Amino acid sequence: MDGADESGRRPGLRLLWVSGLMGFLLCNWVDGFEDLNVTEHQFMDGYGFSTPPLMVGLTLIAGAASTGAVCLDGTLPGYHLHRGYGSGANSWLIHLEGGGWCNTIRTCVFRKKTPHGSSTHMENLIPFTGILSNRAEENPDFYNWNRVKLRYCDGASFSGDSQNEAKKLYFRGQRIWLAAMKDLMSKGMHYANQALLSGCSAGGLAAILHCDEFRELFPRTTRVKCLSDAGLFLDVIDVSGGRTLRHMFGGVVRLQQVGKMLPQACTSRLNPTLCFFPQHLIPLTKTPLFLLNAAYDSWQILASLAPDSADPHGYWQKCRLNYAYCSSSQIQFLQDFRKQMLNAVGGFSGSKRNGLFINSCFAHCQTERQDTWFAHNSPRIGNKGIAQSVGDWYFDRAEVKGIDCPYPCDKTCHNLVFRQSF
Repeated sequence: MDGADESGRRPGLRLLWVSGLMGFLLCNWVDGFEDLNVTEHQFMDGYGFSTPPLMVGLTLIAGAASTGAVCLDGTLPGYHLHRGYGSGANSWLIHLEGGGWCNTIRTCVFRKKTPHGSSTHMENLIPFTGILSNRAEENPDFYNWNRVKLRYCDGASFSGDSQNEAKKLYFRGQRIWLAAMKDLMSKGMHYANQALLSGCSAGGLAAILHCDEFRELFPRTTRVKCLSDAGLFLDVIDVSGGRTLRHMFGGVVRLQQVGKMLPQACTSRLNPTLCFFPQHLIPLTKTPLFLLNAAYDSWQILASLAPDSADPHGYWQKCRLNYAYCSSSQIQFLQDFRKQMLNAVGGFSGSKRNGLFINSCFAHCQTERQDTWFAHNSPRIGNKGIAQSVGDWYFDRAEVKGIDCPYPCDKTCHNLVFRQSF
């Protein structure tokens, strides 16, 4: 081909792909360290792909503003859609982006100047890898589905509904969710014969929060299930004896008036902050749900279990950035965290309709990364990797209740190690 490089792609297109990808990774990396309440630390070592991934353009939801469904700064929300074909033409995968939360006016003002608060700052092109890949060899069960990544720009897991006039902040996560679903239904999702709602991190929590709402969009004949990746945030005691994450979630719930969007079956028994924690939501979820989580979730170690605020003398500094530096007492603390996670899913795992993959890794978000989702050396429990486990569960090929033995038994992990310079 005239003017093409060795791979058959024109140099200009390759430059566009590289520019778009680097912009995407850099924006998420920089945004990821504001008060450690953005959860996409996995961008520090990329998406684990070895070949150029599919790059998909941003679509803004034109009709969203009429319903007040806007990002924190008032701009239109958006998503990235790659159309399905063949056997997947009427199958839909909706993936909710992660990116932490903002729990104060200050953090929300900062956030609206980033892709997680404004579509003005969103990347026009993002890579579709892992569960979003369009290649059968990378994503065997969902490669030819209609695949959507809904961008996250509200700061409350698509669940708030309020505003702050003084700072011109719009907390409209619930409205964004509804506007996006309406727009996608008009673009063919209405005819879906099977659908999967998934999400990573704060998006994984959103997938739990909206799972039953998603089910109600479709006829009973449509196969509808939900997948939460790294969304099992636990209400646990941190290394100082406090509850860092409960404090953060409390700010989110109050500031963005999330309480009125939470299940009444929970808020009638517990305060709204506790009902923002998945451990209190999953027993109420009626739609089949799959929980994928690392037992030693790296974000929860960094920002919930051993944040700087709970470790003023820095005893946990090395351990929380690289598990290889953890002392025996610190490892025991993390083993106790794993036990609390298993206790939280005990009743959930008893239902045949639900699926589970809790691997003993120091990781966070494993569906979007190609190397963890489906590759020759992907993480496994027994003889089954993540993509096969999710596929077996979704298509009812097998019951999946994978719980790994405790650290350090798993040699298949892709553990995250963070730089100390952030």
